[in-house]
Amino acid sequence: MALFQKKIEPRCVYCTRSRPLDEEQVVCDKKGVMSAGSHCRSFRYDPLKRVPPRPAKADFSALKDEDFQI
Repeated sequence: MALFQKKIEPRCVYCTRSRPLDEEQVVCDKKGVMSAGSHCRSFRYDPLKRVPPRPAKADFSALKDEDFQI
């Protein structure tokens, strides 16, 4: 299982040239104040800025006691 995807959708919030301003905006060294979801052609991916989504919880409600017997 790979920890990082090879093709990440570019977003300013993941860029090495940006700093967070608030939840929805970042300050870019090249473009100034930008939306966190936008990107420009100067995008450089910084994996330490990306927070991966949490894995889905397993749903065990459909299992019965018979499923756990040998």
